Amino acid sequence: MSGCLEVLGMCLAVGGSLLVMVACGLPTWKVSAHIDGNIVVAQSFWDGLWMSCVVQSTGQIQCKLHDSVLALSADLQTARALTVIAAVLGVLGAAVTVSGARCTNCVRTPSTKARAVMCGGALCVAAGLFVLVPVCWMANNIISDFYNPHVPLSSKREIGSALYIGWAAAALLLFAGAGLCCSGLRDDRKARAVKYPVNKSPVHSGEYDKRNYV
Repeated sequence: MSGCLEVLGMCLAVGGSLLVMVACGLPTWKVSAHIDGNIVVAQSFWDGLWMSCVVQSTGQIQCKLHDSVLALSADLQTARALTVIAAVLGVLGAAVTVSGARCTNCVRTPSTKARAVMCGGALCVAAGLFVLVPVCWMANNIISDFYNPHVPLSSKREIGSALYIGWAAAALLLFAGAGLCCSGLRDDRKARAVKYPVNKSPVHSGEYDKRNYV
């Protein structure tokens, strides 16, 4: 059971880390909200962590990198930092887990392998939390501005695809961390259970006494 959790945790950790990188690079964290009966619009706006894009009605996309980090809103600045940290932690968690996995020989001692797997699981949980916080914060700001009557219609945004990918990445990393921690904890308990041999003393006739046998 612990071996299956370990393999499943490693796969989820790798998948979650890749999704964090995809969400971090996509410019669709905020997208234009087509409301007030304007079904056909000339252009749409995308806002991402690293660039902003303008999508023409003809399908042409023009993107521009953000000129200054300080000019960004607080949620974008925080999301940029936390998603990068989450990606790094996810990769580290997967690497540490592989080093302590049963199918590798990087670590020989069973107790050390179990602790490495638990450490990898803890890193995956931290990565999931680091990506979950900015995604939820961004979604909350988008929804609040959308229903705020004081915000102009042209400035209203909707939740982009990058946020959904971020939620999926957070779920994978959290499940991966939980599975790896459970697997490592089981292996660590097995490694700590040391069985001491029973001392058998021979009788005078040269044979072992019957009470030495269990």
